[in-house]
Amino acid sequence: MHQRILMRAKKDPFDVRGPEEAYEGNWIGENNGNLVFSHAAHKLLRTSTARITSTEFKVDLRDADRINEQYDVYVIPLANAFRRSYAHRIELMTKLVERLRIPVVVFGVGVQTDVTGDREYLRPIDDVVSRFVRAALERGPSIGVRGEITARYLNTLGFSAVDVIGCPSMFLHGDRFRVEKSAPALSTDARVALTVSPYVKSMAKIITSHQARYPNLRYLPQDLKTLGTLLYGDAPEDRGKTSAIPVHTSHPLFTQDKVRMFLDPWTWMDYLAGFDFAFGTRIHGTITALVSGTPGYLFAHDSRTLELARYFDIPHRLMKDVPADVDAAQLYAEADYTALNTGHRARYEVLRAFLARHDLGNAFDDGDSAARFDAQVRETVFPPAVRPAGATSPEELLARIQWLRDRNAALGDDVRELREQRLRARVKRAVGAPVRRMLNR
Repeated sequence: MHQRILMRAKKDPFDVRGPEEAYEGNWIGENNGNLVFSHAAHKLLRTSTARITSTEFKVDLRDADRINEQYDVYVIPLANAFRRSYAHRIELMTKLVERLRIPVVVFGVGVQTDVTGDREYLRPIDDVVSRFVRAALERGPSIGVRGEITARYLNTLGFSAVDVIGCPSMFLHGDRFRVEKSAPALSTDARVALTVSPYVKSMAKIITSHQARYPNLRYLPQDLKTLGTLLYGDAPEDRGKTSAIPVHTSHPLFTQDKVRMFLDPWTWMDYLAGFDFAFGTRIHGTITALVSGTPGYLFAHDSRTLELARYFDIPHRLMKDVPADVDAAQLYAEADYTALNTGHRARYEVLRAFLARHDLGNAFDDGDSAARFDAQVRETVFPPAVRPAGATSPEELLARIQWLRDRNAALGDDVRELREQRLRARVKRAVGAPVRRMLNR
């Protein structure tokens, strides 16, 4: 008999979406880091007797009866969902959970406040979070959280059935984990990957200095807006603007073709496996490097990043303690992966026990299920990295225009023409005279 699992995820791991479709339909869920942990959860739970369906992030209270009838368990992988700006979504999710009669498993939720775990900042969401956790615990033995800051917060709300399990993304390979430096020191010609949260403005000088110092540096953005900028250029309200943070096409990382954005974790990991070092403010950018075997270093700028770094012993500094003149070579030299490597098996056993407590299967304990998942990844053709339009081949740009034509066929003439003109302008700037003449036909 199969276990029918409904999982909160934007898409199935093998649901392949091209870059234009991914942007138009937001198939990365605002941030492609969401796919890293949800796809890892999918792999962990996809045993030979499990059938997993993704919700596509849809929450409709009218679906409650159907969910009760068609599924055996509702699994909710979450990131920093306990935050002020997300409260309205937690409220809606709670209303759905309260209507369910099947078990509910919350898989790695975290709170978002400052690095001190400021309790007062969270007061406005206390009632929202309490109602959600109460609903989940009425349908399961415990709630799985990312780290000790979230556990402590839920304890203050009166909940003791809290398991610290980290994030499923770190268990993509089960109990196997090893990160080692490929060289004793990081040279200036090393391949360095940079992650940036655009709202962390203190990264500006760090970006500028490393862009000049490391010619093989690449910026790997994660947000939906940057995907749109890569595909179609600056939004109307951003045209002509400049910034030391790489958010506009005028930034040197864009003009020098040093930006790569991935639509699936698997191509992202393959790419990072060829790098010597990765650093920056993105926790799932750092984790993606680590599970690829590439040394990573995190600048923790809030509780959600800090508690995961602490739980997994990921080398890190508090962002407020990072000087503007920091050098990746210094970070590489000080990074010690001993605790990360040696403690992984024990952390995996905690997760394993959590899954068993919630009557969920584990692919790594189910014959060759995990290996079959990996084989399917290798056999699936995923889109390559999205690059700045100026570095994209004329053929690909023309194909992009054709996609827009097909996709927008049902739109009004004015909307369709505006989109085509926007992309045509970028193509003409990026290609030579023969292609320009073709576009003008």
